[in-house]
Amino acid sequence: MPRLLEQVRAIVRLKHYSIRTEEAYLHWVKEYILFHKKRHPSEMGAREVSNFLSHLATEKHVAASTQNQAASALLFLYREVLNQPLPWLGEVQKAKKPARLPVVFSRDEVRAMLSRPDGSRRVMASLLYGTGLRLMECLRLRVKDVDFAANQLTIRDGKGGRDRVTMLPQALKEPLRLHLSRVEALREQDLKEGFGMVYLPFALESKYRHANREWGWQYVFPAARRSLTPGRDVSRGTT
Repeated sequence: MPRLLEQVRAIVRLKHYSIRTEEAYLHWVKEYILFHKKRHPSEMGAREVSNFLSHLATEKHVAASTQNQAASALLFLYREVLNQPLPWLGEVQKAKKPARLPVVFSRDEVRAMLSRPDGSRRVMASLLYGTGLRLMECLRLRVKDVDFAANQLTIRDGKGGRDRVTMLPQALKEPLRLHLSRVEALREQDLKEGFGMVYLPFALESKYRHANREWGWQYVFPAARRSLTPGRDVSRGTT
């Protein structure tokens, strides 16, 4: 199993999927194999995939989106890793997501929600609400992508690998400036102690040797503790 999981990881990275997708796919492939008592996936097919997905729905009571994520992981395993034809794919039923009405907060509810977090978490929550950032987009935001003069944020490698620009609300500019002054002080302390590096995407570190220590590449919301970026590189990481 470890060898197969390494193959899955290698193909996921070859296709530049996000680390969250990598973690999810590895998890579901492992669960699928364990559910079938460690049989190799190449020996199984439509019946085993359907039984596993049914198990998730009827015994694990997972949401439809979770069940479909597991199905996508297994589809990736058979199509991209094992290179097996999938004539039985039509026999695997996808879970139907129920239609839901959106929840719309009143102004008082928004104020109450944003008043609960303190410090950097309040800045993060306000950015998520006021700019339309997804959670991981906010956590991965770099200093160089905050443009106070143009009142905008540049989102790199967002959903689907796309870049985009979104607004920076006037009300958040001063809180964000104050937050970044604290982050810069933290970075200076890290540099003095021989740290202060961040993960750089697409092997940029080999092209720009010292960019991982530069201010512009630092995360806007660094982690409170130094850590390893999971499976990728050494860095302070994100909150």
